[in-house]
Amino acid sequence: MIRNISPRLVLCTAIAGLLAACSGEAPADGAGDAGGKPAEIAERQKNFKTIADSFKAIRGELEKDAPDFAVISAQAGEINTLAQKIETLFPAGTGMGDGHDTEALPAIWEKPEEFKAAGQKLIDESASLMTLASGGDKAAVGAQAMAMGGACKGCHDNFRLDKK
Repeated sequence: MIRNISPRLVLCTAIAGLLAACSGEAPADGAGDAGGKPAEIAERQKNFKTIADSFKAIRGELEKDAPDFAVISAQAGEINTLAQKIETLFPAGTGMGDGHDTEALPAIWEKPEEFKAAGQKLIDESASLMTLASGGDKAAVGAQAMAMGGACKGCHDNFRLDKK
């Protein structure tokens, strides 16, 4: 049976891909990697990979005819918790301008208030997704998931190197 793919599903898939592309695998202890990567960079990459994995799980539920809204709410909660750490994961001296292999643009440190606001947007959008998921309205949850993905994309557009 052939099903129509909604534009929202395509957008969610693209956003999940962006999230996955910005994250790298990091050791579980956050102590840096064997290549000498600072612990802060390893920890933030681990944080973003987990956010990407949670977003992928949300997207997977929304692709179903009957999504499990409890899963969506839990994954949005995970994103919310991790989003609250973002601002602390970018200490001075851990950018590409400092010689590190990272996609963190200097704008993070040059425009700290804008960076903080971008992180807050993800916190707010993920909190809204948690709330909407409890209502069980697939269309509303899908729209909010797109808004949350848009918060990710907005930050990536301004604060992350695009290695395409």
